[in-house]
Amino acid sequence: MAKKLMKGTEAIGEAAVQAGCRLFFGYPITPQNEIPEYMSARLPQVGGTFVQAESEVAASNMIYGAAGAGERVLTSSSSPGISLMMEALSYIAGAELPVVVVNIMRAGPGLGGILPAQGDYFQATKGGGHGDYRCIVLAPWSVQEAADLVQDAFDLADYYRNPVLILGDGLIGQMMEPVEFSAQRVPCKPLPPKTWASTGWKGDRPRAIINSLFLDPEELERHNQKLAAKYATITRDEVRFAEVGTDQPYQVLVVAYGSVARVVSTALEDLRAAGCAAALVRPITLFPFPYGAVRRAAERARAVLVAELSTGQMVEDVRLAVEGKVPVHFIGRQGGMLLTPEDIVAKVRELAAAEVSHA
Repeated sequence: MAKKLMKGTEAIGEAAVQAGCRLFFGYPITPQNEIPEYMSARLPQVGGTFVQAESEVAASNMIYGAAGAGERVLTSSSSPGISLMMEALSYIAGAELPVVVVNIMRAGPGLGGILPAQGDYFQATKGGGHGDYRCIVLAPWSVQEAADLVQDAFDLADYYRNPVLILGDGLIGQMMEPVEFSAQRVPCKPLPPKTWASTGWKGDRPRAIINSLFLDPEELERHNQKLAAKYATITRDEVRFAEVGTDQPYQVLVVAYGSVARVVSTALEDLRAAGCAAALVRPITLFPFPYGAVRRAAERARAVLVAELSTGQMVEDVRLAVEGKVPVHFIGRQGGMLLTPEDIVAKVRELAAAEVSHA
């Protein structure tokens, strides 16, 4: 299939349609409005249904119902809208339902601003709602990867019966790049029949009960332990990451995800040309986090630098990965301000010089 120039938000919508999504429930908020706009026009063309809910709270409960009936369903929003969905996401995870949620992050906290930021890392990876639950979190760095990960997200959600978050930002959502959709795409996971779904009962199978309420504490504990075992399997089997420059000697390891990782990759080229080698580990899954990859790469570096459009939320996971063996530093911007390759180059040179003087 030929490549097509698409905005990130539109590519996300088309990827969902290509993955078999026929239901979208959502509420508009910048900078992701083109996703519901695209789906409102596209879904009727394939026999699907678009509903603009009266709020993000309503939309998040609509996806609960659609997923309970076994349908592939999508919602999307931006940071404060995702906050309103957190209660339902806990219910969805507790009921073990497959949904895909896209967050095109904006600056915060509060209403913040409409420009790109990465301040929702804690919300996405540590659980923005209540109880012991986790969401699989995928972080694309290009429009093509956003489309690919959306399609994988539906497979992962169905396979694990678990919500999956796509964590992008205003840059990923608004930029335009060539995108290709494979006509012969193979699911990334085997997809068993949804015998658990509430699709009607005629006495020919056990009743399908979609629920997260367990009044018996021992039963609820067993359910929590079942969920914990699932999250452990996800942690073992679903880690995704990419590396740049780790096949050559380097002084500083940079860890960055999403659009910031693209800034870092440009800086790496300038640094190596100037004789100051650095490498990049880019987490693609933020949960499960690639602790092992970061740890192995950090062992060959004199310092680690975390680059984020936040006050340093991913730093905690990087420090856990490094286990105190290498100093971890941070560079970031907030409020919709962006890091530049020049910012990364200057910081890496500063760290490299400091570590040489301490050696």
